[in-house]
Amino acid sequence: MSLPLTTRARAKVNLDLRVLGRRGDGYHELESLVAFAGVGDTLSLEPGAPLSLTLSGPRAEGLAVDDGNLVLRAARALAAARPGLRMGRFHLVKRLPVASGIGGGSADAAAALRLLARLNGIAPADPLLRQVAAGVGADVPVCLDSRARLMAGIGEKLGPVLRLPPLFALLVNPGVGVETVGVFRALGLKAGEVLAEARAANLAAPASAAELLGHLTATTNDLAPPALRVAPMIGEVLERLAALPGCRLARMSGSGATCFALFDDCIASAAAAKALQGDRPGWWVKPTLLS
Repeated sequence: MSLPLTTRARAKVNLDLRVLGRRGDGYHELESLVAFAGVGDTLSLEPGAPLSLTLSGPRAEGLAVDDGNLVLRAARALAAARPGLRMGRFHLVKRLPVASGIGGGSADAAAALRLLARLNGIAPADPLLRQVAAGVGADVPVCLDSRARLMAGIGEKLGPVLRLPPLFALLVNPGVGVETVGVFRALGLKAGEVLAEARAANLAAPASAAELLGHLTATTNDLAPPALRVAPMIGEVLERLAALPGCRLARMSGSGATCFALFDDCIASAAAAKALQGDRPGWWVKPTLLS
């Protein structure tokens, strides 16, 4: 029996997020500088068995193993695109909150594609992987290699990989699931409505954390106002993060409800995590490094 293959599914964090408009087909055009955290889920694949998925971990409860599960959807989509694909039994250790704005399901789907590619000798740069990823979900393509870059369109347009300076961060989720469709409904754009111009695709990587922070303070997350209407508790999270000693920036990621705060060093982020966990023990609080 072959040994299981294993990979991490790192949390995706939207450092900023601009809504450029809504297309005629109803999809929203976005633009976001994304980074990836040191925390995430773990996915393993036992080769040779029929396709299946089992779950464990602190966030596995209530997560369905059905046709809507993104790990299974990704595996079946790749099998349809590559006849004769070797399959196996997946096991997901779920640590990231679901419906939380940090791409947990998308990262899991991308992890499934990476494992199947490894098992079947498909090169990581094979265009087939990105094509299949885009069909599974908007955030799946950027999660394939989980490296910082500018993503745009509905997730299918990816800029070059950016070598960002390390960012010491605190990720916080108050335990409220937020459905992306509800946030876009609250945004209320009409089909064909245009709000902004796209940035240059060749965004330069900042030379230092201070330079990156300066850039971020001039940006925002356009989905925060509608998300606050859907889940008002996000406002409390942002207020508490902004009030933590040493916090340089507090912002929501994606469509929420996970928010992040940036600090100058790991000592400050760890101290902030300890203070917040003591004050709000029911919240998911994780100090981490974004890169």
